[in-house]
Order: sequence, then structure tokens, then C-alpha cells
Amino acid sequence: MAFLGVEVWQTGPMQPGPSASAVGSPRPAPMLARQRQEHILERVAATGGVRVADVVEELGISEMTVRRDITELVTQGLVERVHGGAVAAGPTSMEPRFTAKSTLHLDAKRRIGAATAALLRPGDALALSAGTTTLAVAQALTTLPHLGTLTVITNSLPAAQLLFDAADAARAESRDAPTVLLTGGERTPSNALVGLPAIDMLRALRVEWVVLGAHGFTPEAGLMTPNLQEAAVNQALLASGRTAVAVLDASKWGILGLRSFCPTRDIGVLVTDSRPDARTTAALDESGTTLIVADPLPAPDNHTTRRTS
Repeated sequence: MAFLGVEVWQTGPMQPGPSASAVGSPRPAPMLARQRQEHILERVAATGGVRVADVVEELGISEMTVRRDITELVTQGLVERVHGGAVAAGPTSMEPRFTAKSTLHLDAKRRIGAATAALLRPGDALALSAGTTTLAVAQALTTLPHLGTLTVITNSLPAAQLLFDAADAARAESRDAPTVLLTGGERTPSNALVGLPAIDMLRALRVEWVVLGAHGFTPEAGLMTPNLQEAAVNQALLASGRTAVAVLDASKWGILGLRSFCPTRDIGVLVTDSRPDARTTAALDESGTTLIVADPLPAPDNHTTRRTS
């Protein structure tokens, strides 16, 4: 309960006074709201984002209390709310670092990755954009029995390294290894390679699938990013492929970026973890986009998807 702005913990009937043993082992005082919010801000400042579940575990408080504190920080303009947590507040031109995004929505990204990898047939070639969700797609590719028949082109340093390691492991076991091509270019905060070297390479290539992550999405603007150079490379990726596959977890709905690089009408397939609202669903249907909502993974080596229209 609260008295004159101070939180008081009481677990039983009021007693006349503490016993000698109670005086010797006082119960820790609860953190004030200001202290809890400072903790959240420190985590966001250090990593770019924080999960509600992590704060609950670290501070030993309820999920409702954490969400209330995040709401207060959002009201003050200090953070932005995302699905399952909060990220640093900033303009649409601010780009989160890869490490800040890599710990958010892990289950959703694994589900999206598995559903996307299931689209690929033996012998397919695909282009993979940078980002943490597309990294989950790359991870799912390594579990495919026909991995060794695939060709993957990417401007993502982490995805390329993961696939290079998988190819090396396959060769060590005398199995077919995938062909992995990494574009050149300058590195961005999201571990993407951008610039003319990447664009020039992509202009000469043609693939069946282009898998695109994004900072945000709206039906009107399509896929968006806060990085202008990354937008240019993503457009080159888009132009190289027959079918564009957007991979977006539910936290990306309605989030704006500085530059749109793929309008909704150019998205052939959208893979997500949660069905979007009716307006977005109607816009996807009008654009002829196939919507795939990834089901929870029943086991590490098993996956099913639910297709909706």
C-alpha cells in the first residue's frame, strides 16, 4: 500500500512492535518508481532496448509494475514501447545497433525464420537483407536437408558468417555445401554492408527469392529503414529477385523509418508471428500479398505454418 507517497510492504496483521530477531534482519525496502525507471533507462542506454521479462527478473517486481513504469517513460518521451519491452526514443532517422535488436522477440524471429526457410526448394537462389530477423532466416536455412543445393547472396555480415560456418561444416563431413556470396561495402550499425560496391554487385544478379527485413511497416509506406544507404541496397536486392518475402515480427507494425524501400504492392509474401489488424490485412489482400502467420515451434526440428488470406 502507499502512504504519503511512500510504498509500505505488509504481509500480515499489524503488530505492536518488531521482535528482537526482526530488528536484526530487516526486510529490504522496495524500490521507488524513480529508481525502477532509472534502471530501465540504464538498460536501454547500454543496449538500445530492454525486455519486460528481464526487468521482472532483475528487480523482482511484477510485470504490471514494469509496464506501468515503461508507460511513464514513454509519456516523458524517454523511451518507445515495442512488443515485449522498450527501446531508446529517437527520430525516424535513428538506427538501432544490431546488438540492441538481437535480444528482442527471439521466439517470434525463430518462428518467422523457420516458416520462411520452408518456402525454399532444392537448387533455389535467394538474396538476404541485413537484420536480426533475416539472421533467424539464415539460421533456419542451415537446418534444411537441401542446404547444400542453395545459393545465398547477402549484405549481412552475421548471416554470411553463419552460412560460411555451415558450409565449412558440410565440407568437413563430405557433404554438399551452399554457395554463399557476401557483397562488399561499408558497414552500418546493423552490421549491413552498403554503398556502391554492394549495389553494383547486386545489379548483375538474379535470384528466385529476396528476403527483406525492415525497421517498420505501414500499408501506405511499405517496408522502411532509418538508414538511407541501407534503403538503396535493399532496393537493389528487391530488383534482383522474382519474389519478395518480407519478414516482420509484430513489433514492426506501424513503426516508421526515414525511407521506404519496398511498397506493399511489391511484397509477394509477408511472414510474421501475429496476424496484423484488419486494415493491414485488407491492404495486403488488395496487393495480392500472401500472408503467412508462423505457428509456434512444437519442437526444434519441426515446424508448421498457417497460411491466411
